[in-house]
Amino acid sequence: MASDHHIQEIKLKLEDLQRQLREDILSLDDPQAKALFDTSAEVLQGLYIAFDHYEKKEEPAWEESEVKIETKKGTSKRAEVKGQVGPTKPSSPTHG
Repeated sequence: MASDHHIQEIKLKLEDLQRQLREDILSLDDPQAKALFDTSAEVLQGLYIAFDHYEKKEEPAWEESEVKIETKKGTSKRAEVKGQVGPTKPSSPTHG
């Protein structure tokens, strides 16, 4: 598990870079560059939210759970699993 301090540092860096990208959009003339910078800022916002949820343990993926595993012989075993691979729910677009 990452330390709270490390998570907070990463969140600050993501926030700073997102702010910088948004500020830079104002000085750009190229519409494609503006779109690239805006999209990048949105992605960083999503990463910030993911780190925030991890820090606060707000997502089911960060909780420990027990799962049943089917083996080739048809018997089952129980295993303790931390987290979940892949998304826990469909993501919704940030743009309406």
